[in-house]
Amino acid sequence: MNRLQRALDALVERIDTPAPIVVVDVMQGNIDRMQGFANQQNLEVRPHVKTHKCVEIGRRQVEAGAVGITAGNVGEAEVFAAAGFDDIFLAYPIWPSGTKGARIRRLAESARLRVGVDNVAAIEALADAMGDEPDRLQVVIEVDCGARRSGAPPERAGDLALAARKRGLVPVGVFTYPGHGGSGRDARKGAAQDQDAALTTAVRSLAGVGVTAEVVSAGSTPTVEFSTSSVITEIRPGEYVFGDLNNARLGACTDDQIALFVAGTVVSDWVRDQVILDVGTKALSREGSPELGYGGVAGTKAVLAKLNEYHGFLPLPDGEFRPSVGTVVPVVPNHVCPVVLGFEELIVTDSTGASLQRWPVDARGFLN
Repeated sequence: MNRLQRALDALVERIDTPAPIVVVDVMQGNIDRMQGFANQQNLEVRPHVKTHKCVEIGRRQVEAGAVGITAGNVGEAEVFAAAGFDDIFLAYPIWPSGTKGARIRRLAESARLRVGVDNVAAIEALADAMGDEPDRLQVVIEVDCGARRSGAPPERAGDLALAARKRGLVPVGVFTYPGHGGSGRDARKGAAQDQDAALTTAVRSLAGVGVTAEVVSAGSTPTVEFSTSSVITEIRPGEYVFGDLNNARLGACTDDQIALFVAGTVVSDWVRDQVILDVGTKALSREGSPELGYGGVAGTKAVLAKLNEYHGFLPLPDGEFRPSVGTVVPVVPNHVCPVVLGFEELIVTDSTGASLQRWPVDARGFLN
């Protein structure tokens, strides 16, 4: 029997579905393994909390040795700062509109706050938001390394650092995101090499204007194995804490390192060679494709072929896997990060299913 199914079978009478189940010993192993890798490479770990949005998991990452956390928006940073996290990198090109300027200023008073910038307009707006204390805010220049998302050309990093310094902000380094490393197994190493080249150019650009890059920050889970260049000072993996099918397909984790699944119940079986689960887009998001499917049942070849909001369409492959109505199965998501957005709490157990805790998804709904 698959290990996730075994843990689920021990819980099934104590939970309602759909529900996100975290296998805590596997998760802790992932945390410790990443920290051990970083220690061996003389890197600092600054995990991205957008993956779990859970204070308890963030605490475990810091207790294992993480230097601080990465947040994706002001709301996430506020939740973790209120819980006592005092070293936060907001790795996003924030535009301080509405209340965000005042919120960033308050965060900078309670924690060492670093924010990402990739343009002069945002630098000016952030400096204005900080009022007469711009030096409370550290900025990290985002550069593009080939993902073609946000990020300035690496050779322009020095210009942006100089603009920040002129406005009284404190430029401390550079960061990038090698998102193109997630396009396939063979893309991971090449994207990490692109990352190395971009960060090296950006560091030189800062040095050219007299700014020392104390922080040279790299991501992500798919590329972290290859992010070992001497120019890098920290890594920002997020998905490693749980793993998922995308990372398993890429070779960035093994099936045995997947620590989160969604428990789903078979609720209908009228269509031949298909069952319906109570796991839809509200639980899994729409991450996937008709070719890959939208999540898979652990220990089987069955993958969800279609999702409605509350229905998961599961074709049954040839073989012994024929779940009847009422059967509860472990569904592993393609991409784990969106899963936590649909739930107020994580159900936490161990590989035996003997224990059961409930951890709140503290930053759920905080998207701005």
